[in-house]
Amino acid sequence: MNIETKNKQTRAISNDMGTLADDASTLPAATADVAGDKVAEARKRLAAALEHGKELLGHVREKAVGGAKATDQLVRENPYQTIAIVLGVGAVIGYMVARRCSRKGDRQRYGIGPD
Repeated sequence: MNIETKNKQTRAISNDMGTLADDASTLPAATADVAGDKVAEARKRLAAALEHGKELLGHVREKAVGGAKATDQLVRENPYQTIAIVLGVGAVIGYMVARRCSRKGDRQRYGIGPD
């Protein structure tokens, strides 16, 4: 997964959270004609939770964007080291998968190789 894909996913999550916050903020207006102490208390708690959620979303967004930028900069500054690390991780994962599939039960189950 590249940086652009991560950025798009981060933006999509951010947009979804923003939509959720907008929907939640319209709820108190929609229930304004409902009277009662419990409803008023629920509106106050919803407003407080909404504010806290917006603050948290802002912090998460800042950290995600900062992490993506740092990763992008590191990859651009060290392309060969990045390729070597990715190649090494891929080789280890490939070895582990091949080792697991080399068991007789897995070969029969997946129809790989001689019995």
